[in-house]
Amino acid sequence: MPVRLFPRFADFLDRARVAALLKPRRVRMRLTLLYGGLFVLSGAVLLTVTYLLVAGTTTSLVLIDGIQASPGADRPPRIHRSIGVDGTGAAAGGGPGDIDQQAEALNEQARHTHQEMIDNLMFNAVIALAITSVISIWLGWVVAGRVLRPLRSMTTTIRRITARNVHERLAVEGPRDELKDLADTVDGLLGRLETALDSHKRFVANAAHELRTPLTLEHALLEESLIDRDPTVDTFRTNFERLLTISKQQGRLLEALLFLATSERGLDRPEPVDLADLADEAVDAVRPAAGSRGLRLDARIAPASLEGDPALVGRLVANLLDNALSYNVPDGRVQLTVGTRAGRAFLTAANTGQRVPDDQVDRLFHPFQRLSRSADDGHHGLGLSIVRSIVDAHGAELTARAGTDGGLVVDVLFPERHRITGPPAGTAGTWP
Repeated sequence: MPVRLFPRFADFLDRARVAALLKPRRVRMRLTLLYGGLFVLSGAVLLTVTYLLVAGTTTSLVLIDGIQASPGADRPPRIHRSIGVDGTGAAAGGGPGDIDQQAEALNEQARHTHQEMIDNLMFNAVIALAITSVISIWLGWVVAGRVLRPLRSMTTTIRRITARNVHERLAVEGPRDELKDLADTVDGLLGRLETALDSHKRFVANAAHELRTPLTLEHALLEESLIDRDPTVDTFRTNFERLLTISKQQGRLLEALLFLATSERGLDRPEPVDLADLADEAVDAVRPAAGSRGLRLDARIAPASLEGDPALVGRLVANLLDNALSYNVPDGRVQLTVGTRAGRAFLTAANTGQRVPDDQVDRLFHPFQRLSRSADDGHHGLGLSIVRSIVDAHGAELTARAGTDGGLVVDVLFPERHRITGPPAGTAGTWP
């Protein structure tokens, strides 16, 4: 028994070689085996058909000194007798029995020769098939490599793209084929990822800024209480009241952030929602605040229903009313309209207030965006961004424009029931 060096390593190589042959993992190898297998199969079929055609031919001619035998012919063989020197009609080469024996022997020899010819033909054909199979496998390897070369190039580029260079694109040039469509699809995906990453970075930066300001103020108030050598009850009370106000603002900010994250996650189980009831509850909740500010609140609420999340839809109505009341002018008005339009529930909120430039309307629906950031009114610029996220989660249409008397006019048109086809979270609404 021969001694094998490194038997474990040799066994590992054998197993790896068998696994590679039985289950190749590379697409190039699979394509090569596919091309070669198809060629070998078609060649084998061609050889089989050729063999059947050649083996089925039985016509042959046997000449026996004046006798022409045609085995397999439609008519009997013709016998031509040769005339001897003596003028008799005896057939040359003997009598009829000898002629039959000679014909049978020669026919047997012809059949043997025919079989040898078929065997030689098939042997040479098999050798030719084997040689051409090797050539076809090599050509298949080369062709598969050329076909997969653009994919390898795209794979290398995609592996190189990270969050820091997500702006890079494949930018494949050439005819409009499957590889071009794949590259364009990947470029579109990278573009959406770049937009999402930029939005995420801005969101984190703005959230950090919004949270850092009250934390800094809290630290200053606490430090002021500690360094005050003659503190009084009124001083502590004043500082605590300010700290309590700041804490409430932080709570509202965190609540808004949680609602924003919840709305961007989408709907889990849509259920019937009565938009009219939610609008009535929201109007009743803000009517005292509108009266204290001297604002006129008009509500025109008609029956309207949709499918969605009642908590999110209620938050949408509340945010629109809060935005309309907060950013208004003295003796201004707020108008809320709820109803059905072409079988679809809709909601329209309009208010008077500071005139909004047309090019700034879209910006207000992004997180932490306000027309003026100087006023410390406890708002963080998340109300309208939450509205847009809820609209996207429900597959609704959002239209906003500047009002003729200032303020905003926001119109939300929900889809028909059983037809919630919301876009992916984070996409922009529909603008006029």
